[in-house]
Amino acid sequence: MANEILTEDHGRVRLITLNRPEARNAVNSALGQGLVAAIQEMDGDDGITAGVLTGAGGSFSAGMDLKAFLSEGPPKGFTEFLQNGARKPLIAAVEGFALAGGLEIALSCDLIVAARGVKLGIPEVKRGLFAAGGGVFRLPNRIPYAVAMELALTGEPILAEKAQEIGLVSRLAEPGKAVEAALGLAGEIAKNAPLAVAVSKQILRESRGLSEEDCWALQGPLAGKVFASEDAKEGPRAFAEKREPSWKGR
Repeated sequence: MANEILTEDHGRVRLITLNRPEARNAVNSALGQGLVAAIQEMDGDDGITAGVLTGAGGSFSAGMDLKAFLSEGPPKGFTEFLQNGARKPLIAAVEGFALAGGLEIALSCDLIVAARGVKLGIPEVKRGLFAAGGGVFRLPNRIPYAVAMELALTGEPILAEKAQEIGLVSRLAEPGKAVEAALGLAGEIAKNAPLAVAVSKQILRESRGLSEEDCWALQGPLAGKVFASEDAKEGPRAFAEKREPSWKGR
């Protein structure tokens, strides 16, 4: 992952930092591939339940590195993260701004925590491009259609306060405190059984747009996996013994 990605564990929560502050954490191939590798490591670590993704230097990400785009094309390997995100819950902690591909990175996360005054938007049309990293079709699934259309066609951003009002941002933080707030939220998640958390996330994401019949079909094999797990026995046992559960993630 070289120096483009930094990681730090806080109990069962992993903090992942985009580390190109001199370029406002714009995504080139090195950063994109580093993020994919960091997500794979997090998903494969049984000691981690949830993650927080942020940017160094007071901003989240300016999106695709346009200078690198001219010389190397779109960031290589990065589409894997944009399409699939993480298997475990991942929270974007946004300071400064999340614009263009930066907002699309945040939309690939499950929840967004943003500092007050943060700008969020997809200004690609101002540069002859469009939000091809998922922004144009994910936004209308997260916010009202008319607001998503206006963001896409004007390229103008909205502030975090407005984003929370319309449901795009989960929690607001004071400037400089987004990571702290996101780690607090991730810590609440990490108190719960890792397998149950991951499956709950999977069902929520994959059931969007499905009929109720298809939702039951999706849930069936996943429920069997969770209810037969060691953690499914540990939870009731800990409750009966009036102690905190010791989760195994299996």
